[in-house]
Amino acid sequence: MLRAVAIWVASTGTVVAAGSFDGIYKQTPTSDCAAIGANGGSLKISSGIFTGVDMECLLARPVSVVNMDAKLFDMQCTGDGSRWTERAMIMNAADGGLIMVWNGYAFHYDRCEAGE
Repeated sequence: MLRAVAIWVASTGTVVAAGSFDGIYKQTPTSDCAAIGANGGSLKISSGIFTGVDMECLLARPVSVVNMDAKLFDMQCTGDGSRWTERAMIMNAADGGLIMVWNGYAFHYDRCEAGE
């Protein structure tokens, strides 16, 4: 799957660093932080790539949100043999976690701490 994202990056010429959003996040309070991208595991943002359950998305074309610690991204995604694009807003939560907003949905994820 990462190979498909790399090909997409090469074809679009778009590379984005997610910066302050980089980290590993729990899908649920009892998620296994070591199981990145698995059901019941965790999510990861690193070097401009969002890794979710059975999918990866390039965080492309960032737009800063005025007066918020947030950015809008075009998420260029691959998974289950498909490619799609979604618009999403990512922001740092006041409690150190992450908030991700997709059209009609908002999610809060706690950050995984070292050793979890």
